[in-house]
Amino acid sequence: MDHVVVEGLPAVGKSEVLALLERFHPESVRVLPELVKEIVERDGLDLYRDREALTTAILEALPKRRARTLEILDRGFLCLEESHLGVHRAYSLVLGDAVFVEAYEGFRDALPTPDAFLRLEIPVQRSLERQQARGTPGYDVDAAVLERTLSELDRWHAARATRLIRVDADRPAHETVSDLAEALGLAYGAPRGSLRGTFDVLLLLGRPASGKSEFIDFMEGLSAAERAEAFRIAPFRVVDDFPILWERFEEDDVWERLGRPRLHSKRCNGNYAVTDDGLWPFLIEKINRRVGPVLAEPDLLDHRTLIVEFSRGGPTGYADALARLSPAILERAAILYVSVSFEESWRRNIARYDENLRSGILTHSVPREEMERTYGTDDWGSIAGEPRGAIEIRGIRVPYATMHNEPESTDTIVLSGRYADALGPLYDAWRGARP
Repeated sequence: MDHVVVEGLPAVGKSEVLALLERFHPESVRVLPELVKEIVERDGLDLYRDREALTTAILEALPKRRARTLEILDRGFLCLEESHLGVHRAYSLVLGDAVFVEAYEGFRDALPTPDAFLRLEIPVQRSLERQQARGTPGYDVDAAVLERTLSELDRWHAARATRLIRVDADRPAHETVSDLAEALGLAYGAPRGSLRGTFDVLLLLGRPASGKSEFIDFMEGLSAAERAEAFRIAPFRVVDDFPILWERFEEDDVWERLGRPRLHSKRCNGNYAVTDDGLWPFLIEKINRRVGPVLAEPDLLDHRTLIVEFSRGGPTGYADALARLSPAILERAAILYVSVSFEESWRRNIARYDENLRSGILTHSVPREEMERTYGTDDWGSIAGEPRGAIEIRGIRVPYATMHNEPESTDTIVLSGRYADALGPLYDAWRGARP
C-alpha cells in the first residue's frame, strides 16, 4: 500500500497517531492533514454556519491537495491522509448541506484514489467523552449526528467497494499505534523499499534444540534494516506449534486432577511424552488456522516475514507435516532446516533444561524416551538430499536450504556467517520461483 486514508469519529486520535507515525518513520511516511479542518482553521470559518463558503474553499483547494499527494507518492513515501471528503459528504447529508452534497458528485474523483481506508474505531460514547476532554467545542459533534453519519459513511464505502481496514482504538494508545504500524507495514528505522526484498514465509525446521530458538533470538537482536539487508527477513511474526502442544499437556494435567484419564500425554521424568500421535497432524492444522488470517491480508507480507517453526521426527514426520500445510502457506514459503545430529540435539536439550532450571524460565525439555521414539529418526535427508534445492509439496515447488549447525556456537560472527550462507542463496531461489 502506498496511499492510505485514516478515518474515525471525532477525538479518536487520528492527528496524534499520524503525527507519531511520521515522527518515528521519517524515512517512510508523509502525512497530509485533514483537508476540511485545514481550510476551516486557515480561513477562520465556522464548521456549521459557513457551509457554503467552506464548499467553495474546498473546491479551490483540490488541485493543490492532488499535487501534494502525487508528489509524496512519486518520491516513494507512504502517504497517510487524515480523513477524506467522503466523511464530509456523510456529515453534509446528516446536516442537510445540499450544496456540498450536490457539488461533491462533480469532484469526488478529483483526488487520487487511495489503496485503502483505515478506520480507527471507538464507541460513540467514548468519542463524546474525548470531545469534552479536548476542549474544542467548535468541532464537537453530538451522538445523534455521529450515529447517522457513521451509517451514511458505511453506505459510501459499500457503494464504492472500498478496502476498509478496521483498527480498534478503544484501548491503550501503544496497542493501537502498534497495530496500526503493523497494518501499514512500517518497521522502525527501515526504509519501505528495503522490506520488500524479504521472505514472505520461512518454515524453520529442525530437531529439538537444534538452534531454531537461537536463530530467532539472533534475528530479534538486529535492526529491521540490517536484518532485511543481510538475511532477507523483514519484521517478523513467529508461529510455533510448541506452545500449542504444551497447552495440551497442561490440559491433561487438569483432567488428571479431576480424576479423569490423560488424553494426549503422560508424565515422564518431570516433563511430558506424547501418547497420542494424532497430536502431530492436529498441530499442523492449528498452524494453518493461525496463519490463515495473516495471509488473508494481501499487502501485509510485503513488509513482514512470517516464520513458522516446528520439529518432527519418524520415518515420515516431515513429509506428513509438510503435506498437511495449506497451499496458501506453501505457495509463499521457503524452508530453512537447521541440521544437527540426534546426539547433539539430545546434548543441547539437556543443557537447555539445566539452564532453564537455573534461570527460572518455564522448564521444558524432551525426555530421552520421547526423543528416541519421536526424533530418533528424521526423514529430512530423504526428502531433501542436497544442501539446497526445491521439493514438491502438494504440487507446489518449495525451495529449501539445509544449514549445518554444529559445532554449537554463541559467537555472533560465526552465527551470522552460517545464517547468511544459508539464507542468501535460499532467498534467490525463492524469489526466482515466485510468479
